[in-house]
Amino acid sequence: MTVLDTLNFVVFNPISNNNPTAVRRRKLIAKIDEQIQLATNKDYTPTQYKWVADADGNQKKVEVAKRVKRWWTASVDGKINLVVRYGSKPLEFVKGKNAIELASEAEVADTLRKVREAAELGELDALIEQQAQFGRRVAQKNK
Repeated sequence: MTVLDTLNFVVFNPISNNNPTAVRRRKLIAKIDEQIQLATNKDYTPTQYKWVADADGNQKKVEVAKRVKRWWTASVDGKINLVVRYGSKPLEFVKGKNAIELASEAEVADTLRKVREAAELGELDALIEQQAQFGRRVAQKNK
């Protein structure tokens, strides 16, 4: 008996992750994770890689800090307004309302985790699709 005879072989059927809805969902979840990191760790600095030419003209890949805007701000009355963004625009959860009001900044991370869970379950798919359609309409008008 050979080693290969001890293995159980099956047909591999890859799950299609090219579904546009799934891709948008993963993109939003990645951004929410970044915001959770910002909320829980004040020293968190995301990084990205950039190609830079030195004095001799040689290309070198360098790690640089990535600029990330916080999705929450303090209002005049001391409450926190959390806006969930897809791309550059905030998602409108209820008609005319695009922010979540929180009592303090301590609630930001927990609220973002709830929004992330909703995104994983597909509850935000319609909002994301609406936002993506808006982006496509703008791009088509410019052509």
